[in-house]
Amino acid sequence: MKILVVDDEALARERLIALVGELDVGEIVGEAANGVEALQAVEKFSPDVVLLDIRMPGMDGLEAAQHLAGLDDPPAVIFTTAYGDHALDAFDAQAVDYLLKPIRRDRLGQGLKRAGVVTRARVAALRDSGKVPKARSHFSAVLRGNIQLVPVAEVQYLKADQKYVTVAWSGGELLIDESLRSLEEEFSDRFLRIHRNALVALEYLKGMEKDTTGEYYITLRGTDDRVAVSRRHASQVRKRLRSMI
Repeated sequence: MKILVVDDEALARERLIALVGELDVGEIVGEAANGVEALQAVEKFSPDVVLLDIRMPGMDGLEAAQHLAGLDDPPAVIFTTAYGDHALDAFDAQAVDYLLKPIRRDRLGQGLKRAGVVTRARVAALRDSGKVPKARSHFSAVLRGNIQLVPVAEVQYLKADQKYVTVAWSGGELLIDESLRSLEEEFSDRFLRIHRNALVALEYLKGMEKDTTGEYYITLRGTDDRVAVSRRHASQVRKRLRSMI
């Protein structure tokens, strides 16, 4: 069994590595201190199991698990957490395995024996429980078997096209298989609805223009792209722009 240990605290990683050694159930192939490093390590080492801390700076463990779930052959995940008993009800309800800190050797052994793959639906349910942070720090898509990440902070707009959403950012575009409505709910503090098929990032919002045909368009900082504004949303966009002056 190839095992990856992920925790932002070096001492916590050392303890887990030592416990795995005592159990003699597998090989530690790598370690990581945050969610982004965890995803990189999974691509590098192809572990069978990831021991994944939930609370970490930047990308947390739940978000990392959500990105991992998009892989064709994702590793099994066991969450490690210091949450109290009440918050753990959500994990029990989703049949997601977790280890409560401080982790005991026998409990770790049990967890490794029954570790299973965590689906995106289960991760989403955990976030919706309100016990954990909601919004992600990155969007992701699997390209040629690897996870491509796009920081949410660098996204200029999101545009729906049939069943996919185009994520337009400073480095290009990424197609994700999510609904625009769910993205609007998750990132309501970052993005503004301007059309039934488009959200724009408030951070990059520059202005609104009207062309010779009477159609409205949003202009954005950092890109020459113009995104159409529906007549239904034009007044709302105008009010938001005025409030930003």
